[in-house]
Amino acid sequence: MLDKIFMKKTRRGNILKIVREHYLRDDISCGSELCTHMSCLSSSQTNQPKSAINLKSKTVLESKPLSSSSLFTDSHYIIPDTNIILHQMDVIEDPAFKNIILCQTVLQEIKQRSISCYQRITQLLNTPDRRVFCFVNEFHRDVFVTKMDSETINDRNDRAIRQVCKYYSQHLPAIKIILLSDDVDNLRKAREEGILAVSCREYVESMSRPELVDRIAAKEEKKSAEELDEKQLTDSTRKNKHIVFPEHWKLSDIQAGLKSGKLFQGTYQSSRENYLEANVFLNDNEKYPQIFLQGYRNLNRAVHDDIVAVELLPESEWATPTSLILEEGEEDVGDYINEKEEDEQIINKPNVKKLPSGRVVGIIKRSWRPYCGMLQVSDLTDAVRHMFIPSEKRIPKIRIETRQSEKLKNQRIVVSIDCWPRDSRYPLGHFVRSLGPIGDKDTENQVLLLEHDVPNYPFPQAVLDCLPSLPWTIPEEEKAKRLDLTHLNICSVDPPGCTDIDDALHCIVLPNGNYQCGVHIADVTHFIRPGTAIDDEARRRSTTVYLVDQRIDMVPELLSSNLCSLRDDGARYAFSVLWEIQPNDAKIVKTEFHKSVILSRASLTYVQAQMKIDDKTASDELTQGLRRLNKIAKILKAERIRNGALSLASNEIRFNLDSETHDPIDVISKELMETNSMVEEFMLLANITVAKKIYEIFPQCACLRRHPAPPISNFDPLIKAAESKDIKIEVDTGKQLADSLDKAVDRDNLFFNTMLRMLTTRCMMQALYFCSGLFPEAEFEHYGLAAPIYTHFTSPIRRYADILVHRLLAAAINADTTYPELLDKHVLQQTCNNMNYRHKMAQYAGRASVDLHTQLFFKDRHVDEEAYVLAVKKNALQVLIPRYGLEGTLYLNDFPFVFNEVEPSQSAENVKFRLFDKLIVKISIETKNVQHQKMKLQLVSPKLNGFSVEPEKKSRGNFGQET
Repeated sequence: MLDKIFMKKTRRGNILKIVREHYLRDDISCGSELCTHMSCLSSSQTNQPKSAINLKSKTVLESKPLSSSSLFTDSHYIIPDTNIILHQMDVIEDPAFKNIILCQTVLQEIKQRSISCYQRITQLLNTPDRRVFCFVNEFHRDVFVTKMDSETINDRNDRAIRQVCKYYSQHLPAIKIILLSDDVDNLRKAREEGILAVSCREYVESMSRPELVDRIAAKEEKKSAEELDEKQLTDSTRKNKHIVFPEHWKLSDIQAGLKSGKLFQGTYQSSRENYLEANVFLNDNEKYPQIFLQGYRNLNRAVHDDIVAVELLPESEWATPTSLILEEGEEDVGDYINEKEEDEQIINKPNVKKLPSGRVVGIIKRSWRPYCGMLQVSDLTDAVRHMFIPSEKRIPKIRIETRQSEKLKNQRIVVSIDCWPRDSRYPLGHFVRSLGPIGDKDTENQVLLLEHDVPNYPFPQAVLDCLPSLPWTIPEEEKAKRLDLTHLNICSVDPPGCTDIDDALHCIVLPNGNYQCGVHIADVTHFIRPGTAIDDEARRRSTTVYLVDQRIDMVPELLSSNLCSLRDDGARYAFSVLWEIQPNDAKIVKTEFHKSVILSRASLTYVQAQMKIDDKTASDELTQGLRRLNKIAKILKAERIRNGALSLASNEIRFNLDSETHDPIDVISKELMETNSMVEEFMLLANITVAKKIYEIFPQCACLRRHPAPPISNFDPLIKAAESKDIKIEVDTGKQLADSLDKAVDRDNLFFNTMLRMLTTRCMMQALYFCSGLFPEAEFEHYGLAAPIYTHFTSPIRRYADILVHRLLAAAINADTTYPELLDKHVLQQTCNNMNYRHKMAQYAGRASVDLHTQLFFKDRHVDEEAYVLAVKKNALQVLIPRYGLEGTLYLNDFPFVFNEVEPSQSAENVKFRLFDKLIVKISIETKNVQHQKMKLQLVSPKLNGFSVEPEKKSRGNFGQET
């Protein structure tokens, strides 16, 4: 036994001496089939410590492993150090790497430094055929090493790993032990101690696997300031200057700067329109909610979503975003920049409002992930260095080395960033894997799922084991516990083709003349119990993801489309909210919550429900119930709007797909009917009603949803756009904004108000799930709905938040019990953070799927369509094409347009383009280069000689404004 002694400083500044006992053992298994030592054979140790996933087998490592290395042709085991696992996991995960001894020292260090890497290595530990064994060296009497006074923690850990190598060499003399390390100092010391040690590159190159060599992470070579300065001085041309980014501050200096207020911490968000611009969004900073960045050196090697430290520039150096759409070229231009050209691109004009501006001085946390994209092959013969173009525009190009360029040039591939040296214009990375041919729909779907981090794998067997067996019926004892509502004329109203039906409605007339309106929600929590594998998986996924041609469920299909779905083919469990409502003013007299059993009479689409309501000859009870629901919904909506709720707009479309290929054959704008609004109003009412109830009973741990009011500055683009039509938009309150939008009408442009509402949507903040016990009640408000409190209750099949709310409501009405995690506000907030992230990614994935299918639809088409100008830039018009719900960029390059930034407008000859102007554009897909297919917009009308193109069909009229 050893004593571990360390000192701890308390919050009051007192120093405590902490002594912990550390027990060492001699019966810890080595995990090898070769071993004959009694101490190992008698060991009760499983493959991993409790911090990892356990395997039942004690002997994991093979007795005669086959070698694929020409350096070490004999059988051998590999012992990687921490840096190998941290930086070379894309190599280690290849099936060629087997019989690996993972030191407990390494596993502990990985867990502290990278949770994602820790999850990947534990997955390998849990894969039997990979033969990865965790050796518990920190508790082994013959291997444990104590830290020496002169050692750093890192040096001690390296020595501990070398000690493991020596132990195995002595313990198993019949097999070679290879230390894998990229640490020069560790390699030197290992070789001096007689250990067989090689770098990752040396070992992989000896395997004759060129595709595996491509996966080796690049290393950043540290250069002195003198070396970097010399690189500039020896540059023969002064036009192009070798880029040298400012050195990042040390973490200790950053922490001191944050504490003193000299620096600010925030999330780095690259611009989609200009690769030389970005914003850093600061948390809880009223004076500077965001800081604007412009230019290479001020961006200073930050990548989208990194957590960075920024320094505010003097106010005289503040800048403003340019009116230029600037995309970086696809070729590798080396590490040189044309500084004159950069200055022209980011030039700031006087008398223009400047934004608080700054520069990145350090990276607090990298948010790098594997990126999807394509390879831009170098023009040089036999080159191994090529550029990778990410699918996400906000990610910089990445320089990689590969010997497979011919094979990969027409493929979608995945690349990881390894480092970004000061003297490199681009980050350095390595190839991970290929996804498939560019343009193939399955490949492109895979890209958008990976890019948006959508979990897309079959449900594990442990999850499927939680499902009830078929045939399934409602047990009588369960039915007796619930309110039987099977006698009511309940129906569901959903989009066409919907199979995961969460909600159903009914409305009857009570004896006193009031209405009983009911919202019935699928009781998913009956099947998904806390702490089960299916609950853990649902929490991890958090939401169902809807793509154009597929649905990625949060829960298995047996639940989502059958047992939980409120279809009209049998009785189902439900959680019902019943209101007694006065028919004339929709005043709620009474509210009840019940676990229930319902029997849906019809699964209607919005169109079918609307037809029933409009059919004057129909007088059945179901139809009359729909009419009563519609009547109440109109009153509820009018009341919400009077309170300041916003009616916003988005460009939503629907695709008709080929029944066999699932390729888009037509595009239709979504048409909203009264029944859409009817369902929406009752879902909103249910959500608000439940939010009040769970907050009343569980004020510290209610799962709610808030929508923060946007900063007034967010509305600047909207206000400026409306002023171009001499319309004033008031934004001090949500009510003022709603009223201003209602009054904003242009009789010459019927689409004007819709476009204004679309611009308003872009000014909004993201709505967020949160735990009520961690926020003041003043921050509960849902700005868009003008509701003081709100939650999500009505879609538990497709949202995990609703499952949590169902559990809280069930406990509130004594229909179920609570459990510790449900009432722990910090655990709940962590779950909310994940739900917010997954919800955002699901939205982005859905939009990306629409964009993909729109591009597939136009692949072999040339179509002329009406478009409206949404933004006027220095070199382009950003336009909306309503028929296809499509936004695109009409570039104005290579033609003498005159840009007026104040108005704003673009003029040429006798035509002027302003905001909201109508024009006709030709839509096509540029297919000259198979690697770079993208949507192309060309002007058709108004006609500009030398710029516009001939129409595909007869023009729809004269558009644009004559000057």
